[in-house]
Amino acid sequence: MPYSLIVAARYRVFSVRVAAVTALTPSFVRVTLTGDALADFSAVGLDQRIKIVLPIPGHGFTDLPDGDDWYGAWRALPDAERNPLRTYTVRSFRPDARELDIDFVAHGDTGPASRWVSSCRVGDELRIVGPAVPSSPAELPSGAAEFAPGSATRILLAGDETAAPAICAILEALDVTTVGHVFIEVPTDADRLPVTAPAGVEVRWIARNGASHGVRMTDQVHAWASDVVTAGACTGDVGAAALEVAAVDPGDVDVDQHVLWDVPAPVDERPVYAWIAGEAGCVKDLRRHLVRGVGLAREQVAFMGYWRHGKAEH
Repeated sequence: MPYSLIVAARYRVFSVRVAAVTALTPSFVRVTLTGDALADFSAVGLDQRIKIVLPIPGHGFTDLPDGDDWYGAWRALPDAERNPLRTYTVRSFRPDARELDIDFVAHGDTGPASRWVSSCRVGDELRIVGPAVPSSPAELPSGAAEFAPGSATRILLAGDETAAPAICAILEALDVTTVGHVFIEVPTDADRLPVTAPAGVEVRWIARNGASHGVRMTDQVHAWASDVVTAGACTGDVGAAALEVAAVDPGDVDVDQHVLWDVPAPVDERPVYAWIAGEAGCVKDLRRHLVRGVGLAREQVAFMGYWRHGKAEH
């Protein structure tokens, strides 16, 4: 994920500590963070991203820079002194209590974030990077949340377990009149999370249970797309849509070398809005099918590669 999203001075480092650690399912752990600094934290969107700054074992946050140019100073540090940064979604924020929830996917000793959450305890220190409360509405930070359906009459949300916290946060904030379908792939049946959704939104939890990543979710999204075509929700014919994106298509990036990320600006009069996030290879294939195969316009599809098989976030 591009770090350019967080380098502006309006983003700052917040010192927090762990207030609670709650095992939600075999794969999800909720960490509640608290601290007086959160009085200045700004919630800017439903799928709001923040950076988690992880402690260096035996060293903590001793060398973590602060101030407006913290990011430049952080990048200039030697590798051994540079605290790891990882991207997560704010699951919920309670400003009056100065509490912020983050849902982690627990997958063992496979990276600094997973190692940290497997051993964190109440009282442990942490740092997050997020937007500060603006001094005026004109200074409200942007680029930290992507869900923007505009006036779409139907929505699609699809993602794997890394996108589940964002999808759940979106669902719980939707207008009660919203209509749509949601597909969330998780490792096992026991990883289904409780979530509230409008009556017109169907939520399907898809358990891999040992199947290859993304296969079952892809099948169900393809079936949904066939129904969309039948309902006449495309903005043009498939051939025209394919020609439109053939020359310069943000979905054609090499996911092993570059970030897969494209979020269209809100557009009036679009019948369907699709938001897809998770493993980059799966996201790219789904987006290609929706645009080139089904004929949805590019402006109808937001897609975000949160991670890539075999590659760590840097």
